[in-house]
This record gives sequence, structure tokens and C-alpha cells, in this order.
Amino acid sequence: MATTNPSCPLLLLLLVSLAVVSVVDSFAAPKSYNFNLKSIARPMTSSNNIELPSQETLDSLLSVAITASKQAGEIILGNAGGADVLKSKANSRDLLTLIDPLCEKTIRDTVLATFPTHAFLGEEDVPPGKEASAAAIEAKLKQLNDADDNDNYLWIVDPIDGTSNFVHGMPLCMPSVAVAYKGEVVVGVIHDPHRMETFTAVRGRGAQMNGESISVGEQSDIGDAIVAMGSPPAEESMKMSLAALPVLMPKVRTIRMIGSAALMLAWVANGRLTAYWEYDLSSWDVAAGSILIEEAGGSMTDLNDERWNLRTRKICGSNGGKVHKQILEALGEANLV
Repeated sequence: MATTNPSCPLLLLLLVSLAVVSVVDSFAAPKSYNFNLKSIARPMTSSNNIELPSQETLDSLLSVAITASKQAGEIILGNAGGADVLKSKANSRDLLTLIDPLCEKTIRDTVLATFPTHAFLGEEDVPPGKEASAAAIEAKLKQLNDADDNDNYLWIVDPIDGTSNFVHGMPLCMPSVAVAYKGEVVVGVIHDPHRMETFTAVRGRGAQMNGESISVGEQSDIGDAIVAMGSPPAEESMKMSLAALPVLMPKVRTIRMIGSAALMLAWVANGRLTAYWEYDLSSWDVAAGSILIEEAGGSMTDLNDERWNLRTRKICGSNGGKVHKQILEALGEANLV
């Protein structure tokens, strides 16, 4: 990797982080909406040629995912002023509150009440660190390989995505709930309780926000792109993020760090952001957002432009096409690929 002046990327990182302040109050909470559980039906196979569950089953999965997400969202709102840190996990930047496991239990109980035989993977079930995270999803996928079709479902849940935001009372944190069937994500829900915006996607039916169809942005060149990225707690990922800034920032319109992977992925899906990339994320950070972006017409890949799957850790989600390619090329220039 080429060496750079360390003060330059650190200054850029500070400037990008400060830009978050203008984001928090940018979107007013809408009125309630009805969700269209039976949107336009498309072919009943996924892009991996996996036969999808029936429309009735998909409807039921989506309904339970929305209910569970909103129940967790109510808990988050009830503690919106901030929460005490129970402990740090991988390091002092990787936090756990008393509310995280409560939200996860709420989601789990709601899911298993309807689907008692389904597998469940929540962030709070797994020890910290990327090795433990990778091992956890691998174990679940292996378990599902031995299951019959009726039990080949895995719920993948981050009970509070954006815990550091939550701890400090920033309204940029929310549950992320996805359902995979035979290893393919078929349902995703990201419910933002602070703005009452519920992003949903069902494989083959498109993506919605509060029941209305959404699509990715129309930017056709990287110079017009608003690109999001993370401020990761792990040292390796932090170094990679800093290395990307001096290369990527001059090429794009602006960069944003919002502190919630779920929210950044959802905002790519509805066009508020053009793209979001990250050097290392776990399956529960990305699963729901990945289907939102794909069903909204975007691209969801690793940094080598291979389609995202549950084992992928280096991610880029965007409006697709030329912009996606240009962002990956810029990350390659920074020696991240």
C-alpha cells in the first residue's frame, strides 16, 4: 500500500464525520402508510436459480419481519435519549448496551412464535471479532444444508444497527431484519423508528418505503455521487478506510459517514445516497440492506465486483452501472482490493 501523510486522511475523516450533523434533521417523519404485501409478482426463482418460497410464505415472512422490527423500534424510541454502555466488545469503539439484547430477544420471540423451526442468527449471539462472525454464519449455513425445504430458513438480525449513535442519543440507529432461504436473502426489513420509515423488499417484487415503490439514484458519473462509508471500530478496517479517503474524496461529490450500515444501505436503495462501501462487515449488518438495493435496481457486490452473499465481508452497494465500476476502480487505486 502506498504511504500517505497520516494527518491528511485524519483531517478528511473529521470533516466527513462533521457532515453527519446536517443529516439528522433532514427528513421529517411521514404519516402512516399501508404496506402492499402482494406487489407485482415476478418469476419465482432467484438470481442464483433457487426456487423461491410461495407468495403466501413470502407474505407471511414479510409481515412477521415488519412486526418484529417495529416492536424493536419502539424499544429504541423509548430509550432515544441515550443508553448506558453495558460493556465494550472488540474494543472501546465497539459497544453493547442493555437495550441491544432486549431488542434481539423481542425480535427472536416474535419470529419463533410464528416460525418455531426457523434458524436465527443475531449479532448478540456471537462473540466479537470478524473471525467469530465469519464462523457463525458458516455454521448456520452448514446447518441449513442438512435441513429440508420447510426448515431451510435463516433469520439474520442486527437488533440495533448504529449502537454508538444510540448510546449518544443520535437518531441514526435501528433494527435490521432479513430472512434467507437456502442461503439466498428473500426478505429484508429496515425500520427507522425515528423517522417512521420502514424499508422493505421481497425477492422478485421490488423495494418499498412505507408501502411505496423506491428506486436507486440516477447518477451516471462518480463526480455526481454522494458516497457513504463507515468509521469502523476494528483497527485493520479503520486503516483501510483512511487509505481510501484521499483517493475517493476528490472523485465524488461528497462523502458521508452516518454510523449505521442499515441506514446507509436503505438510503442507497431510495436514492438519498448513491453508494455505500465498507472494508469489513458482518452478515447481520448487510443482509436486509442487500436485498433492498438489488430490488431497487442497484448493485450489491464485494470489492472485486462479485455479487454479495452471506459470506461476503468487503461490500459495495450502489445505484449500479458506471458509478459502481468507478467506485470499485477508485478503491483499487487505494490498494483495498
